[in-house]
Amino acid sequence: MTQNDAPRSTAEARRATVLARALPVFAAAGYHATPVTEVAAAAGISQAYVFRLFPGKLALFTAVLDRCYTLIGEALSAGAEKAAGGSPMEVLEAMGDAYADLIADRDLLMLQVHAMSVADIPEVRATMRAGHARTVALAFELSGGTQAQVQHFFAMGQLCHLIAAMDLDAVDETWARTLTRGMRHAPHPGAGGAPA
Repeated sequence: MTQNDAPRSTAEARRATVLARALPVFAAAGYHATPVTEVAAAAGISQAYVFRLFPGKLALFTAVLDRCYTLIGEALSAGAEKAAGGSPMEVLEAMGDAYADLIADRDLLMLQVHAMSVADIPEVRATMRAGHARTVALAFELSGGTQAQVQHFFAMGQLCHLIAAMDLDAVDETWARTLTRGMRHAPHPGAGGAPA
């Protein structure tokens, strides 16, 4: 390793740490309400150093969002591996179960919810489109499913977001039971309900 390699690897490691620490901070308050000073404090570094790693708050947020899509891809791949050799629907179901477990981490769920609320920002919209493009391609590749099957898989994922975000498993009313019927997902810590 040369001397020039050491700072790069240190910066890359610090960048990964900042992304990991920024995710729950942005998930708590969203893009607009989160100052970079909070991310810096969570990462244990100065705001100036955050800006050395990322050119601005928007670049930091989109990098965190991109990391979220990477985690989704990893979870879907792990789910598909569990159903290797199954039908496209069996593979997609296993992928859905893996995704439901992933968003039991409320930070990942809320980051996506907050990102949708600022999708009018071109850079956020572009990151979301790129993340969804990768995820849809992965769903096709891993499941061998049809367009209709993959579309249904994503529609159920959005319903899972709604159920988890509003903790609908804890609501014992017809309208909530209608939405949660047949859905399996992990409740967030402290939620009143059990997986559907």
